[in-house]
Amino acid sequence: MNTIGQNVKITITGESHSDFMSLVIEGLPIGLRLDETLIQTQLAKRRPHDELTTARVENDHYQITTGLFAGSTTGGPVTIVVPNENVRKEDYQNLASIPRPGHADYPAMIKYPDFMKKTGGGMFSGRMTVLYVIIGSIAKQILNGKGIFVGSHIAQIHNIKDRLFKPEIIKRALIDRLEAADFPLLDDSKEPLMRAEVLQAKAADDSVGGIVETAIIGLPVGVGEPLFDSVESVLSHLLFSIPAVKGVEFGDGFSFVKTPGSVVSDGYFYNAKGKIVTFTNHNGGLLGGLSTGMPVVLRTVIKPTSSIGILQKSVNLKTKAPVSITVSGRHDPCITIRGVHIVNATVYFGILDLVLGLEASKARK
Repeated sequence: MNTIGQNVKITITGESHSDFMSLVIEGLPIGLRLDETLIQTQLAKRRPHDELTTARVENDHYQITTGLFAGSTTGGPVTIVVPNENVRKEDYQNLASIPRPGHADYPAMIKYPDFMKKTGGGMFSGRMTVLYVIIGSIAKQILNGKGIFVGSHIAQIHNIKDRLFKPEIIKRALIDRLEAADFPLLDDSKEPLMRAEVLQAKAADDSVGGIVETAIIGLPVGVGEPLFDSVESVLSHLLFSIPAVKGVEFGDGFSFVKTPGSVVSDGYFYNAKGKIVTFTNHNGGLLGGLSTGMPVVLRTVIKPTSSIGILQKSVNLKTKAPVSITVSGRHDPCITIRGVHIVNATVYFGILDLVLGLEASKARK
């Protein structure tokens, strides 16, 4: 339920308002010296910091309790504990019997009868994604050392769109620029327009959604396994575990329906370095679930935040009476702004698991 991965396995525990959350990582290489500066940098990107994000700020002072000696991995499970320090359970007292629209409250209560006794989103909360960022940071450290890089930008917030990647050629310099940005965009002129869109929704006690576009470069040919462990299968599985993610597409995705096969077949040629590449990259660097050596391109849809100050209709589960509620507390008017960094981390972890699988397969031959 809360464990995933084949070559690097992670288990997460905790809730949005529990005393702490934890991450257990199995399968990391022995002797890996964890770059904790990198981990802290990535956590800072996810952390709220201005008027566009939630007022709940956690310091994310994690502790590594097992699996490390003198800063390097021992080969045993690495356990990382992250305390929840900025908790306000009183924000949810009036909702003890009322499921919040757009949240997991109602189905979770049916599946786990004591769920409504908890506060916030529990295990379904976006707070849990701090653990995604930690494992993503470790995966980034390992993969960057292998020449594999992941970069994401905010492709859209509500009606404001950034331009999209040119999928045939995505250079390392662009990935580095996105990595250095707090509000990563391909066209920086769109930032004030996106910010205005979010602030307008916030002023109306409402929220807006968005799209994150991600590119993976340096991935060797043949990463992935046919059918259930295809690159698309593994990454989609992980991305849909991020709260508020409602759609994932690779390459041209849903736009394939508008284009004939003669246009999207991605013909091959040898480039000046003698490497086989494709003229176009409509399939996003993936065929048959395997990487082709071209940049992998995908997009993730993040829905508008469900916790808003506008009146919403629900029911009181004790009295069975209809009610109208507003959700108080501290929430992002647009999850996408911080979500871009969570998507990046999640993709890094998924790719690490897949790459180590390919390396293990080659070692057995």
